[in-house]
Amino acid sequence: MKFAVVAHRRSATNEALVAAARAWGLDSELLEPHAALTSLEAGDVALARLDVRDGLDGIERGTGELERLEAGGVDVRNPPGSLIVAHDKLLTARSLRLAGLPHPHTTLLSPALPASVPELPLVLKPRFGSWGRDVERCTTAEELDAALVRLQRKPWFREHGALAQELVEPRGSRLEASAAEPPMPGRKTDAAVDGRIWDLRLVVAGGRVVGAACRIARGGEWRTNAALGAQVVPVDPPPLARTLALAAAEATRADLVGVDLLPTPNGGFLVLEVNGAVDFRPLYAPSRDVFSDTVAALLEDGVRQVELAAASV
Repeated sequence: MKFAVVAHRRSATNEALVAAARAWGLDSELLEPHAALTSLEAGDVALARLDVRDGLDGIERGTGELERLEAGGVDVRNPPGSLIVAHDKLLTARSLRLAGLPHPHTTLLSPALPASVPELPLVLKPRFGSWGRDVERCTTAEELDAALVRLQRKPWFREHGALAQELVEPRGSRLEASAAEPPMPGRKTDAAVDGRIWDLRLVVAGGRVVGAACRIARGGEWRTNAALGAQVVPVDPPPLARTLALAAAEATRADLVGVDLLPTPNGGFLVLEVNGAVDFRPLYAPSRDVFSDTVAALLEDGVRQVELAAASV
């Protein structure tokens, strides 16, 4: 059996997943979608890791190839439908709401559609966004109008519109961190660490939380993306965070995702986003091999699904 990571980017995460599969004794490689069609056959496993395009105007090409792989008997983890729901933040919001999960109120603002004025303060973001790019916080009507004028110049906005999402102020929540400063091991920390904002990212693979980190925005920044300089430290997430992350992954029917959680004033969490091509590092599970655990969880989940399907015949 082959285990292929199907992706366009030779990222550190994709390379590490291939190496982990080889360590398990599997024939594994990183393949672009078209190459996967000629390299994989029935019974092989394809882990789809298509990301959003650099222009933030949709998903990278390859969903058609993934559908053909599925039709040919390849076990596609993160199938096209799941990737679309995870990457399209409007569909993510709808899926989370249907699952009854806490999620900031989200409205589509489109140049082609009439819409009521959303309640302020809010965050404007692309439907297919990543890396914190083109995300703006608006606290007044003037700021919102100015942001929409700027977005008119963005091709992704003209094609898909933007999401207006309720701004969740991180107030009063506390978290037990598991590693290096900040926050310190065993020390309780407020939602703002030295005035900085944080969130949690949990990696879910095969219905299991395999790793987690606290992302702390750099000074003067409110976005917690690592691409924008956020500090990433390992954390032992509380049971509620684990439960929400697992439920969010199930709501999107995804096999490997990152689930971003925002702390709330009452000590709980909101599910902010689901990342269908999540990047993560060894620090997400300092005492284990997070990539080996990820591959193992995906393979075990695949075996469980086959056994369930056989039992239902």
